[in-house]
Amino acid sequence: MLSRYFPILRWGQTYSPSLFADDTLAAVIVTIMLIPQSLAYAMIAGLPPQVGLYASMTPLIAYAIFGTSNTLAVGPVAVVSLMTASAVGRIAEAGGPDYIIAAAALALITGITLLALGLMRLGFLANFLSHPIIAGFITASGVLIAASQLKHVLGVPTHGENLIAILQSLTSHAVQTNPITLAIGAGTILFLFLTRRYLQKLLRNVGLGEKLASAIAKAGPLLAVIGATAITAAFHLEAKGVAIVGDIPSGLPPIAIPQLDTSVWRDLAGAAFLIAIISYVETVSVAQTLAAKRRERIDLDQELIALGTSNIAAGVSGGFPVTGGFARSVVNFDAGAKTPAAGAFTALGIAIAALFLTPLLYYLPQATLAATIIVAVLSLINLRVIKETWVYSKSDFTAMAITIAGVFLFGVETGVVAGVSMSILLLLYRASRPHSAIVGQVRGTEHFRNINRHEVITSPSVVSLRIDGNLFFANARALEDKLLGLATDAPTIKHVVLMCSAINEIDASALESLETINERLKDAGVAFHLSEVKGPVMDRLKRTDFLDHLTGRIFLSQYEAMHSLDRETFTLPNSSSSP
Repeated sequence: MLSRYFPILRWGQTYSPSLFADDTLAAVIVTIMLIPQSLAYAMIAGLPPQVGLYASMTPLIAYAIFGTSNTLAVGPVAVVSLMTASAVGRIAEAGGPDYIIAAAALALITGITLLALGLMRLGFLANFLSHPIIAGFITASGVLIAASQLKHVLGVPTHGENLIAILQSLTSHAVQTNPITLAIGAGTILFLFLTRRYLQKLLRNVGLGEKLASAIAKAGPLLAVIGATAITAAFHLEAKGVAIVGDIPSGLPPIAIPQLDTSVWRDLAGAAFLIAIISYVETVSVAQTLAAKRRERIDLDQELIALGTSNIAAGVSGGFPVTGGFARSVVNFDAGAKTPAAGAFTALGIAIAALFLTPLLYYLPQATLAATIIVAVLSLINLRVIKETWVYSKSDFTAMAITIAGVFLFGVETGVVAGVSMSILLLLYRASRPHSAIVGQVRGTEHFRNINRHEVITSPSVVSLRIDGNLFFANARALEDKLLGLATDAPTIKHVVLMCSAINEIDASALESLETINERLKDAGVAFHLSEVKGPVMDRLKRTDFLDHLTGRIFLSQYEAMHSLDRETFTLPNSSSSP
């Protein structure tokens, strides 16, 4: 029982020196990558740089205890950082003490929400965020984040919470661009693109091993930070208008429950729920993808608990909401991490950096951090999936487009709510109008198919309708109209057969509709029959008196139904009797 909720008790029993060596190597590589990322994502969230380091320590330890993925690395990510800025920015001024406390409270509320969902096994709620909505939201957020960081690259003051306002502000202040800041930002972007694309191949060509070359290439952001910091300090560029990070307090995060007025907690609850769901979807997607590569499994409900405890840990240690990051998790996987202990070792590396390395970052240009963010989020922008969704499903594209437009025009939370609302409306619309088809016999077989798609045999006295979906209150009226319309439109019809092969459930409202259909067809002199009724559905029908009043019969197969009702029309070659 304990190992179910504390997976560390399972893998910890077989932990060995070889596993320790693999996890330590992976932790070193991820730590190198995570230090500049943590600083940058704190900037997106509107928080001091050290808060990014705080959010990368205790959550990793919590996940090592409660998580089921061997390679998932939790911590700050771009999209959740943007959502944090959006939520907290409404109740406090960015960077101030109240803002920092509110961000920690947001992480705590998010963690409690996730933990509650996990204990109640409600992970299915994340299914209401369809893939088109998630893809649209992430793409739009990537564009919004990149646009919001251009002010640091240009060295100009801007404002605005949506894309239009940000671009207008950038345009109006473009003449104030600091050329040295622009050179640093643009140079960092170019350097990061080149290292991503060519450095690993170049290092392999000069004789380095695959793993070492990969590790050095992934350390590109850290190399950019070191280089830009050294140049700024050497030439005193801060005196020429280059904005720098400045003092970053050394030390470990303070452990305390954020103290806020209850009204503030209520104001943050809605945003915390959205962050919880989006964090869970992203975490599970990454964890399942990596687990499948090693034929491992993760526990979806336990992942809710693990992510919840990670966010609670972030909240009580002065951080902000965290989730499983795709980039760092892939690096962790490629670096050879074998157990969640790699995350705990990474937390130790971040702690060492927070204790001893922060004074070295005093001259770090904000333009360099902004450049690392821009390069990172550009990988989130997926135009191909937008095109594919448009080609495949116009309704899914509509939900995606509404999400993107909502993020661009009104902000991240509004965009998500609009997309989810549209997705639910589309779901209800589709459920209220399930696909149906009048079917006929494929010549020489016992198969029945759509008369509009196949050359089939039909009868003037018998008509059969196949419903491809469950029958429930939302589509009960549509079923009535369809079946009664078939009998009304063809006066020669004597039998109506409802083919139930795709029906898994009939609720009380649909049952009442079936009773109404039966009575109205009876008044019209038409018998009502059912075919291929599934066992669980039949069990429920038998608990009612519907079958006692049914004017027709229940047939095991569609062929049996049609052959019994019109033997002359529905026959098989060399068939002379009913099955």
